Amino acid sequence: MVVESDGLLDESCRGAAPLPQEAVRVKLDVPRADDLADLVFLANNKKVASNLSTMPYPFKLDDGRALIAKAENPAANSSTFAIRLKATGRLIGTARYAQLEPNGPVHVGYWIGEPFWGNGYATEAVHTLVDHAFAYQDVSELTAACRVTNPASRRVLVKSGFQYRDQSLIRSVGAGGTVPTERYSLERGVWASLKEWGRAT
Repeated sequence: MVVESDGLLDESCRGAAPLPQEAVRVKLDVPRADDLADLVFLANNKKVASNLSTMPYPFKLDDGRALIAKAENPAANSSTFAIRLKATGRLIGTARYAQLEPNGPVHVGYWIGEPFWGNGYATEAVHTLVDHAFAYQDVSELTAACRVTNPASRRVLVKSGFQYRDQSLIRSVGAGGTVPTERYSLERGVWASLKEWGRAT
């Protein structure tokens, strides 16, 4: 997990960028009404919700509809994507970046449905999400967080270039209280260097 800011087409937002954004096995594109059944099935999971900040549990049809509607009308420096398997087009989770405060850094969040854990899909999705945020938005830094009890999400962040900053407490709706998290950040310059290094190897 990453503590998502969730709670996601104009020139300043996702509409100016090509879609879908593709990785090796997954692609990111706009969540649709016909994703609702998969979205609710996968999101209505205590193990998922307790690792996120604002995802409710239980996750109901109205919650799914609200997420899809929010994705269709993103704010500046924000985008919400469905994470899909390229082979089938099936939604397996969502990924989002959003500016939580005016002039603040842009926060990255994501989740993958439990049946798809342990396959490296989250790492592919976060790599793609980070590339999209830096390539198509005017942001200098991305932030992310994970619960201290979630080593899988920590590995995703580190593999995506994020660097540890500190620890803090956040309120998790799904967990039903305050939980300790580790906070991470990735600056544009570091991302650019990593991309250049990757092309050189």
